[in-house]
Amino acid sequence: MKKTICFDFGNTRLKAAFFEGNVLANELLLADDTTETIEKLIATYQPDCSVLSSVIDHNPLVEEILATHTTFHKVSHLTQLNFTSPVGKPATIGADRLALAAAAVHFYPKQNNLVIGLGSCITYNFINQYHQFLGGAISPGMQMRYKSMHDFTAKLPLLEDRPTTNGGIFPIIGYDTKTNLQSGVIAGITFEIAGFIDFYSNRYGNFNVVLTGGDAGYFARHLKKKIFADLNFLFKGLYAISEVNNC
Repeated sequence: MKKTICFDFGNTRLKAAFFEGNVLANELLLADDTTETIEKLIATYQPDCSVLSSVIDHNPLVEEILATHTTFHKVSHLTQLNFTSPVGKPATIGADRLALAAAAVHFYPKQNNLVIGLGSCITYNFINQYHQFLGGAISPGMQMRYKSMHDFTAKLPLLEDRPTTNGGIFPIIGYDTKTNLQSGVIAGITFEIAGFIDFYSNRYGNFNVVLTGGDAGYFARHLKKKIFADLNFLFKGLYAISEVNNC
């Protein structure tokens, strides 16, 4: 059975996922992208293939190691994809967004799909029923919103996450500085997502909405529309890309 390791190097975290055949068998959070870390992964999992999605300036030796020990593919605008991207500058599309679009076409073919990635930034990625990635939108993510309000004011505190008590519930009408910030950020993101869903629904009719990223399950609970929450959607897209590119 073919073994594939997929790497997702994002702005906040470095992650990897190991596939046995087409089954995601394990997901890992990497401490860094040093030679030692990557070589240890290769020795542990002994993958046949590897694929890398990176939106950062990662250690260039990573690609050399993966190419030496596996059949390696780095996601870029030159990657063979299961969709087309009739946009102005396809070379500027992030590797993470390409992977999300590939997953949408792989799992929901011949359907309109809106994939919302909740990361350092929130990306809205629309792929129509003709398998065309038409683009979408990018907005600040949760941590970026909290940090910007702290950094650009004199007295607002820095909050670091969604509420962890009372099931993550927060008051829409905040009663102190902390809850006002939580409402502004979390309710703001929720309303933003709902607004984009309504926009696409009005324009394209029935379509799938996939929410992914670490907080996908949390925000899906706050939305009224039918949402597919899949924390590993990007990794599944990377695996689909590896198949298309004969990795």
